[in-house]
Amino acid sequence: MKYLEQLVREWHEYKGYFVRRDLWVGLEPSDGSYECELDIVAFHPIHRHVVHIETSEDLRNLQDCERHFQAKFDAGKKYLHRIFGIADHLHIEQIALILESGETRRLTIGGGKVVLLSDFLAAILGELSGIDVSGAMVPEQWPIVLTLQFAAQHRGKSSSSLHLWTGARAS
Repeated sequence: MKYLEQLVREWHEYKGYFVRRDLWVGLEPSDGSYECELDIVAFHPIHRHVVHIETSEDLRNLQDCERHFQAKFDAGKKYLHRIFGIADHLHIEQIALILESGETRRLTIGGGKVVLLSDFLAAILGELSGIDVSGAMVPEQWPIVLTLQFAAQHRGKSSSSLHLWTGARAS
């Protein structure tokens, strides 16, 4: 599994969502193929919130990315209501999580909202920074989120013993 997909999966599970990853939709009965694969689909049963997240490393070739995300988000809109057995009026939030955006900062692509990894990580770190590891540690089943919790708690702290592990000198 790709790192970005794993991060998104862990974060949403930690937040109480039921998550499906690599979800194949649009079965073609004639040949057994599928129309599309969706990276992450998460459903929060209490808030009745559905979020469909597609990940990408960059937006440098905007034409190809636009077509790619449009196909994925269109398939999500077409099939997710059926999968969850939910009325068609349910809003499905669709997000393109992008490692970097190149030179152009876009707000949307293919009908979904663009979120940069740096912004996603900042939001996670912001939320985890208020949760003390000694009192409410993230469970070990989500190792990336747990690592981010430790990073949030120790962010900005310096140790003179840093050079013992990395060879670097603390400033």
